[in-house]
Amino acid sequence: MEPNRTPKINHFLPTAIILIASGLGGLFFILNFTTPTGGTRWSFFFFSVLALTGFMLPFVSFLNLRFTSNPPASVSVIIRQALWVGIYFPILAWLRIGRILTLAIALLLAAGFFLIEWLLRLREFSLWKPKE
Repeated sequence: MEPNRTPKINHFLPTAIILIASGLGGLFFILNFTTPTGGTRWSFFFFSVLALTGFMLPFVSFLNLRFTSNPPASVSVIIRQALWVGIYFPILAWLRIGRILTLAIALLLAAGFFLIEWLLRLREFSLWKPKE
């Protein structure tokens, strides 16, 4: 793989499969064999982050291949973007448990994640130096 190209989707498939299998396996165990106490709730959030990140890795990789940037997205950028989605939905579930989730809060949280990612990418663009 060339350093100045976005990695292909099949580059992320082994990682995605491992994350999906471990996340769904953990969720299956928690939902079927435990009671909802404090520790198992945090395990639920942990395994849901793993599963959702695994599901989003190929999709985020495809989006970065389809909509290229200069400099191209690296492996760490694609994993970070998939992790944002993986973190977003368990936070929504956590807010729903406390019955404080509203559409406005969900949209503001998504806007905050987009802003953080945009600022991180903006920093990467400013550090990029073209080949001479």
